[in-house]
Amino acid sequence: MDVAAYVFTAIVGYLLGSIPTGYLVGKAKGIDLRTVGSGNIGATNVFRTLGKRLGILVLVIDGLKGYAACAWLPDLVFRYLTQKHGPYDAGFYDVLRIAGGLSAVLGHNYTCWLKFKGGKGIATSAGMLAALVPVAFIIVLVIWIVMFAVTRYVSVASIASSVALPFAAYFTNNRGTIVLVTAFMAALAVYKHRSNIQRLLNGTESRFVRKPKEQHP
Repeated sequence: MDVAAYVFTAIVGYLLGSIPTGYLVGKAKGIDLRTVGSGNIGATNVFRTLGKRLGILVLVIDGLKGYAACAWLPDLVFRYLTQKHGPYDAGFYDVLRIAGGLSAVLGHNYTCWLKFKGGKGIATSAGMLAALVPVAFIIVLVIWIVMFAVTRYVSVASIASSVALPFAAYFTNNRGTIVLVTAFMAALAVYKHRSNIQRLLNGTESRFVRKPKEQHP
């Protein structure tokens, strides 16, 4: 029963995470995000290509995918099983949360609806972390904001906060399993940014620059 619950949670989490929010929003506007800007279907490319409002919409939905898969979905599964079979220990619930959250991140990064090519998973990972390790999440969020404010590179902010993640998890008194999970998430995020790292080294990475407001006579 435990294995079946983990597999069910992982599959549903993956399908939830695999919803290509940015791609769908772009298609609704007649644009295939894979062919414009950075070619990524994540919120950053939506910001640059379709504007602030749609960028925020995609950011929030992608974040909610991770949060729902790590909080709401495991809670439903856990409640159902405890009502049907009696009490389960907290460790079982924690593994359900990890299975759902990680699967959502993988679903976003490798969505089955776009030939297993997706986003970079930062927003979806953030949603998962907000549910799983909220204090560590706040720490890495602050790091992201500071690094972005200093460099104006979304990629640098994302990489820096990813590298800091397992350390933030460790120093906020999370046990070894959680630290290992966050280390895996950090490694995956850095790997997904390998093209950005190459552009940073080449000096061709694009900074996030606000468009000047139009002057009215």
